Amino acid sequence: MGITSRMIPTEDASARKREIEEKLKQEQETLSFIRENLEKSDQLTKGMVSILSSFESRLMQLENSIIPVHKQTENLQRLQENVDKTLSCMDHVISYYHVAKDTDRIIREGPTGRLDEYLACIAKIQKAVEYFQDNNPDSPELNTVKARFEKGKELLEAEFRSLLTRYSKPVPPILILDAISMDEELEIQEDVVLEHLPEAVLQDIICIAGWLVEYGRNQDFMNVYFQIRSNQLDRSIKGLKDHFRKNSANSGILYSPAVQTKRKDTPTKKAPKRPVYIPGTIRKAQNLLKQYSQHGLDGKKGGSNLTPLEGKDDVLDIEIDSYIHCISAFVKLAQSEYALLAEIIPEHHQKKTFDSLIQEALDNLMLEGDNIVSAARRAIMRHDYSAVLTIFPILRHLKMNKAEFDSTLQGTAASTKNKLPTLITSMETIGAKALEEFADSIKNDPDKEYNMPKDGTVHELTSNAILFLQQLLDFHETAGAMLASQETSSSAISYTSEFNKRLLSTYICKVLGNLQLNLLSKSKVYEDSALSAIFLHNNYNYTLKSLEKSELIQLVTVTQKKAECSYRELIEQQIQMYQRSWLKVTEHLTDRNMPVFQPGSKLKDKERQVIKDKFKGFNDGLEELCKIQKGWAIPDKEQRDFIRQAQRRVVSDTYRAFLHRCANISFTKNPEKYHKYRPEEVEEMIGRLFDTSA
Repeated sequence: MGITSRMIPTEDASARKREIEEKLKQEQETLSFIRENLEKSDQLTKGMVSILSSFESRLMQLENSIIPVHKQTENLQRLQENVDKTLSCMDHVISYYHVAKDTDRIIREGPTGRLDEYLACIAKIQKAVEYFQDNNPDSPELNTVKARFEKGKELLEAEFRSLLTRYSKPVPPILILDAISMDEELEIQEDVVLEHLPEAVLQDIICIAGWLVEYGRNQDFMNVYFQIRSNQLDRSIKGLKDHFRKNSANSGILYSPAVQTKRKDTPTKKAPKRPVYIPGTIRKAQNLLKQYSQHGLDGKKGGSNLTPLEGKDDVLDIEIDSYIHCISAFVKLAQSEYALLAEIIPEHHQKKTFDSLIQEALDNLMLEGDNIVSAARRAIMRHDYSAVLTIFPILRHLKMNKAEFDSTLQGTAASTKNKLPTLITSMETIGAKALEEFADSIKNDPDKEYNMPKDGTVHELTSNAILFLQQLLDFHETAGAMLASQETSSSAISYTSEFNKRLLSTYICKVLGNLQLNLLSKSKVYEDSALSAIFLHNNYNYTLKSLEKSELIQLVTVTQKKAECSYRELIEQQIQMYQRSWLKVTEHLTDRNMPVFQPGSKLKDKERQVIKDKFKGFNDGLEELCKIQKGWAIPDKEQRDFIRQAQRRVVSDTYRAFLHRCANISFTKNPEKYHKYRPEEVEEMIGRLFDTSA
C-alpha cells in the first residue's frame, strides 16, 4: 500500500512534464510562423510604399497636364452657354417685333367662338407692350402693339356686350309665377332656379369681365352690364303684367300671394304656403262701388258723388292683383340678378352696380304704386271713400314682404331703400284719410225724403256701410295698422297687434254710432211713426245680423262688450213702437164708453150707436192698417213672422173678447154690416202684413 501511493505522484509529474514540453514546442513553432509572416509583411509594405510613391508621382504629373485642359474646357462651355442665351434673347426680342403681324388675323376676326385663343393673343401683345415700354419706349413698334392691344380690348368689350345682349332674355311669366309661389302640398319646397344665361356663355362673360378688370383697366363694361340686365329685369316684370292682362280673366285661377286662404293677414315667421287666387278679391270692393253708384250717399237715386269705374271691375281686379304679383316678382328677380352679378362684377363694385341695375324696374313699380295712391286721393276728393278698399290688398302685401324687400336692397343707396317705406306711408296716410272721411260721410249723409225707402226696408246707407266694414274684416290687421300710423299720442309709440285691433274696433264702433244717429234722423222723414219704427227696426236688425254673420261683432266687442245687447234692445224698442200703431184699432174694442145693460133689456138708440161706432171704427182701422202695412217690408223672415204673430195674437184676443161681450146684444137689424170679419179672418189679414207680393 505504501509503495503504490508513492508511485502515483511520480507518474503524474512525468505526464505533466510531457504536456508542458509539447505546449512549449507548439508555442515555439507559432512564434517562428509569426516571425516569418512579419518578415513577409514588411517586404510587402515596402513594395506597396514603393508602388504608391510611384503612383503619386505619376498622378502629380497627370494633374499638371489635365488641369489646364479642364480650365480651357470650362471657359469654352461658358462661352457656349453665353452664345446660346444671347441667341435665345435675340429670338425672344425679335419675336416682339413680329407679335403685331402674328396676331393680326386673330385680333381682326375677334374673340367670338375662340375666347381662349383670343386671350392668349392679347397676352402676347400685352407682353410686347411691356417690353417696348421698358426697353425702347420711342420705337414705332410700341405704338403698333399699343394700338393692337386697344383694338383687342375694344373687341373684348364688344364681345361682352354682344354675349349679354344676345343671350339675356326676359324670364317667362310662368317661371316667375312658379318662383314666387309655393306648393302647399309639399312641406319642403325646392327653390325655382332662374337661369338668366347659358352656363357656357356665363363662363365666357365671367372670363372677359375678369380680364377687363385685371388687364383692361376699364370699368365701362359694368355700365354695359347693368344697362342690359336692367332692361331685361324691367321686361320680365312687364311680361308678367301682360300675362295677367291676357290670361287672368280667362283662366279663372292663377297663383297669387295677394289672397290668403286664412283671414288673418299678420306676417308670420314661416313662409306662407302657396294660396289659390280666386278672381273677385278686388271685385268685392267694386261691387261696393256699384252699390254706391246705384243709390248714392247724397240721396240721388241712380247717381252718386262716389264715382265707380264704370264696368271696369274685372280690369281693376286684374290690375291690382297683377301689381301685387309684380312686387313679389321684383324681389325674386332682384335676388336672382344679384346672384348673377356677384359672379361677374368685382366685389367692391357689386352693390353700386346692383343699385343701378334695379332702378328702372323699381321706379316703375313705385310710380305705379304712386298712381294708385293718386287715384285713391282723387276718388276721396269726389267723396268716393270706398276707393280705399283697392289699396288694402296692395298695402297688406307690401308690408308682408317688406322684410324680404329690405334684405334684397341691403347695401344699396338710402334713396333706393326708402322708396318702399315711402310708398307704404303714402298708402297708409291716404287710407286712414279715407276711413275717417267715410265715417264722417255716414254721419253727415243728408236726410232727403225721395231717398227714403217707401216700404221702410234697409236704407242704402246701412247696407253700404256694412259692406264697407266687411271689407275691413278681410284686412283687419292692415286697417288697424293704417289707423295706428296716424296716431301721435305718446301712448302709441309702440304699435302692437292688440293696439291696432282696438283702434279698428273703435273705428268700427264710430261708424256704427254715426250710422245709428243718421238713421234716427232719417226716420223722422216718415210722417207715419209706425213706418218710422219699421224702418229703424229693419236697419238695426240688418246691422246686427250682418255683424254676427261676418264676425264683425267680435271686433266690435273688443271695445264695446254689450254692443249685441244694445242692438237687441233697440230692435225691441222699435217693435214696441210699431205695435202702438194698432192701438187706434184695438182701442175701439175696449170697455170705454161701452153701455151697461141688463140681459134681455132693450138698448137705447145712443147705446146702440156706440156699439155700431166701435164695430165701424175697428173695421175701418183694420182695413186701413192692413192696406197700408201690407206695402211695408220686413226682409228678415224670422222677424217678420215674429211681429206678425205677436200682433195677430194681441188683436185677435182683443177682438174675440169684444165679440163675446156683444154676442147677446141686439144693436142692429143688419149685424153682418158691422160684424164684417170673423176672428180667423182678422188673423189672416194680419198674417198678410209686410207682404208686397200679396
